[in-house]
Amino acid sequence: MTRRRRVTVLALAATLGAGTPAKATAPDGDLTSLVNPFIGTENEGNTFPGAAVPFGMVQLSPDTGHSTGYDYKDHHIRGFSTVHLSGVGCRIGGDLPVLPTTGEVTQTDNARYAAEFSHKNETARPGYYRVRLGSPGGSGGITAELTATARTGRQRYTFPATEQANVLFNAGQSLHRAVSSSVQVVDNRTVRTAITGRGFCQDTRPYTVYTITRFDRPFHAYGTWKDDRVTKNSRSSSAATGRNGAWVRFDTTDDREVEATTAISYVDAAGAERNLRAEEDDFDRTADAAQEAWEQRLRSIETQGGTRTLRRTFYSSLYRSFLSPNIGSDVDGRYTGWDQRTHRARGFTYYQNWSLWDTYRTQAQLLALLAPREARDMALSVLRVDAEGGWLPKWGYGTVETNIMTGDPVTPYLTNAFHHGLLAGHEEEAYRALKRNADGVPPPTNPGVGREGNAQYLKDGYVPYLPDRQRSKPGDSDFHEGASATLEYALADGALARMARDLGHREDARRYTARSRNYRNLYDRKTGFFRPRGADGEFAGSADPAKSPGFHEGTAWQYQWLVPQDLPGLVELIGGKDKADHRLDSFFAYDRLLTDPARTAREVWVNGPYDYYNADKYNPQNEPDLIAPYTYLSTGRPWKTTDVVHAALTLFTDTPDGMTGNDDLGTMSAWMVLSAIGVYPVQPGADVWGLSTPVFERVDLRLDKRFYPRGRFTVSAPGTSRTDRYVRSVRLDGEAYDRTYVTTQALREGERLDFRVGPRPGDWGTGAAAVPPAIG
Repeated sequence: MTRRRRVTVLALAATLGAGTPAKATAPDGDLTSLVNPFIGTENEGNTFPGAAVPFGMVQLSPDTGHSTGYDYKDHHIRGFSTVHLSGVGCRIGGDLPVLPTTGEVTQTDNARYAAEFSHKNETARPGYYRVRLGSPGGSGGITAELTATARTGRQRYTFPATEQANVLFNAGQSLHRAVSSSVQVVDNRTVRTAITGRGFCQDTRPYTVYTITRFDRPFHAYGTWKDDRVTKNSRSSSAATGRNGAWVRFDTTDDREVEATTAISYVDAAGAERNLRAEEDDFDRTADAAQEAWEQRLRSIETQGGTRTLRRTFYSSLYRSFLSPNIGSDVDGRYTGWDQRTHRARGFTYYQNWSLWDTYRTQAQLLALLAPREARDMALSVLRVDAEGGWLPKWGYGTVETNIMTGDPVTPYLTNAFHHGLLAGHEEEAYRALKRNADGVPPPTNPGVGREGNAQYLKDGYVPYLPDRQRSKPGDSDFHEGASATLEYALADGALARMARDLGHREDARRYTARSRNYRNLYDRKTGFFRPRGADGEFAGSADPAKSPGFHEGTAWQYQWLVPQDLPGLVELIGGKDKADHRLDSFFAYDRLLTDPARTAREVWVNGPYDYYNADKYNPQNEPDLIAPYTYLSTGRPWKTTDVVHAALTLFTDTPDGMTGNDDLGTMSAWMVLSAIGVYPVQPGADVWGLSTPVFERVDLRLDKRFYPRGRFTVSAPGTSRTDRYVRSVRLDGEAYDRTYVTTQALREGERLDFRVGPRPGDWGTGAAAVPPAIG
């Protein structure tokens, strides 16, 4: 590292971002300069502002005491830890909080030695984070900078002149529940840890993260602690529960900078060591490489038009869409499978962290378009979970199943990959795994629950609502959410039916298509809404659709539209297009929306971040009805889809509270990106994309020619604005196009989609043949 380069980076941070977190610190003109990593760090968006590269194993970021890491309202940092997930709703990760301090080490609880900071002295950009720490906890005047590679996190600390400049390694206080941890001071530059944890929203099987940290210069003193006892010159602390850590000390009287690199592995200590050797470099080159990696990712979409605020919000959403899933294999290809054994990925990169209940709706489709090589490896990784762990995942963290959420999200996730050509050479392997999952349940010895209610679903056509049934395994139970589980199973059956038909499994296709209509078994003709059924077949719970039980994180009002596999059938069931349209208008408070869309979105739709129940309106903060605005395409009023989507887009801003609920590993961000483009996956797990008016005058998608031979797809809408937002006509590759949807094949083989817009709705998309088709 050269001191000249060091001055340049600090000057850049000071000039372009220090003290103004909503602004970026990259050179103006770079797309990274439009990204604000602080979006979603307030009001339970649960994002993180720290350093990561696209899909990296490491996310080095500050923890302030919030259960999932960082909260913008907090003013103390407890440590910079190596693992975070963007937008999760329960505590996870946060392994190995590291914090620089000065003076004697007397406290071992990171809530007590936490360092004060101010947002005025905090900046971030993609791949880089910087903060100046205050005086409480003996941390006065320390500047901390963070950057990352795929498997390492880099720290640079600038201390005051002192002989007692410390770095604390807190192995025992992660965000999750640490089962045990061990610490070893290997030599005068190296510290090693092993951290075994479990948990998420509930306990899981344990998993272990191995870390190694190497400094760029020797430390002259060190020690360890166990609980409240601090011991000097102690080199190791054996595996134990409770607070467990180490500290090292530098003399910064003359040279105030200390750099360190931390590598992690989910395999073993040797894997962490290899990852460190393979990716070790100086801080500035790492930060430059991280920024360039993000710049290339963001360049996959180039926009024209729109305000700078809109562009900042859009590219920040695109940034968050590329944060996960995460690399799980070491540089030598080794990874820990779900059988807890070591395997080696050959010819692909192994990924982990599967928030499938969320991501199958939006993010999976966006990655299939913009990152197909990685999306292919992700799909292959899910198949490895089945092959090695004995069943397909539901919500996987690291090397274990959490069983969080309900339904069957892995089916539309993998069938989406199939339709994008990401499973080439593995189609039948994937189909066999999906068929077994769709027709059975995991054995008692398997940690997964799969389609827990499948026996009853296959027999009766619905999952019974059994709120008092004891969970058989940790996590959520489909029986506790029988109504929404039934709808999710039926959606998955529809997606699998389409895949079966395309692969020539005609009898299976007919069978799954029939099962995809099981949503009708929940329809109560007296109320006109879906309701849960008990084991006796009778409707259960309140007849009020805003208060009906059995729907996971939602109500019957919100789940009534979760039938993308057969929207024409649902519309007919409700009573036809006019009645369905009237119900949609009530759901979205459409009359109020036309008068004041932004206020309606914030005051009528939005409640608290976790306020999922007792509501008869759209909830844009959560996943169950993300697809609902596009239902108007099936009632012949496509302009209303645009009205609702554009109102929902006002909820995304470039401020810390500019996220609608938890981001859920990029799900909400991907919704924003796709809806802003005007092309949205209205049939998750299939190949149908609904159309609405883009918010940009032109969007160019740069596509991988290996999967999309044209290499580019353009969406244009000259003159689009808040007032001129209605589609008058559409042309696909120059030809008039009246349908309100396109297919994945059209995106793959076509070149452009052109919207002509105006101030009033026209008759585009109102014909009977214009609506998205049912599967089957």
